[in-house]
Amino acid sequence: MARLFDAYIIVDWSAAGKPAQGANSVWIGALARDARLKFHFQSANPSTRLQAREIVAGLAERFTARGDKVLIGFDFGLGYPAGTAEAIGLDTAAKPAWQAMHDHLSSKVRERPDNSNTRFAIAAGLNYAMTKGPLPFWGAPARDQITTLTGQKGDFSDSPVEEFRLCEQWVRKTHKSKPKSMWQLYGAGSVGSQSLLGIPSMQALRQRLPNSKIWPFETGFEPLEADALEETNIVFAEVYPSLVSARPETGEVADQAQVRALARHYYGLDEAGKLGALFGPPEGLESTDIPKIVGEEGWILLK
Repeated sequence: MARLFDAYIIVDWSAAGKPAQGANSVWIGALARDARLKFHFQSANPSTRLQAREIVAGLAERFTARGDKVLIGFDFGLGYPAGTAEAIGLDTAAKPAWQAMHDHLSSKVRERPDNSNTRFAIAAGLNYAMTKGPLPFWGAPARDQITTLTGQKGDFSDSPVEEFRLCEQWVRKTHKSKPKSMWQLYGAGSVGSQSLLGIPSMQALRQRLPNSKIWPFETGFEPLEADALEETNIVFAEVYPSLVSARPETGEVADQAQVRALARHYYGLDEAGKLGALFGPPEGLESTDIPKIVGEEGWILLK
């Protein structure tokens, strides 16, 4: 069985407020054919998100120009718990809830060359729109805490949305792992800030790169076959690097090892004809949950 993709780009995002490299910064790993048509891994460690965006775009443009199909995986959430867009007051009649949220964040986030950002202020504003208090977003350094954004998690029984998406609940139940909530912005392992800042960057890439789609929002939540990629060159997906064991090689930091291991993992599954099935719902998922996943929450490309 032929592979679905010819190149695999994995992006470990960062919400750093100043240029940063090394551990806990942006790492980009790409596994693709070299001049001898052998698969070769390369990595990059840009110091800012704007630089990262340019590198990802450049790689994708180079690969697609030679006819490659490209999988681009981001390690942050691409959707929010069902009901988020409605709770904020976004118009979901004219567009799907996920798109309304992506467009809203893209209008709020302004990336600067020095990597500074206003993610805590944006989150505080979203909290005010949803609850007029410090829910559902939480977690911030003392200097960024205000009445609508505190350092501690609030009581989600008072929240209009769930603490965890269905995919995070699934991973916690079936993979013996504990992904953080999209609402946690600060602290060890948190992903909320990366998502707030990452979604607008992914949308910018989607607009720049023709014939690209976001899974599962635009592709559907079903097993992927080669025919479905006839007019699609790039598929964006949410990934969770911690699900794959990664041992740093000499000179590597953990983040670099993770993007390498995950790129090779998806390549191996694709070579074996097993990757396409992961784009569909896992066995045991309730069919009644699928509209929420496709309409707003998204899903993780699990192993």
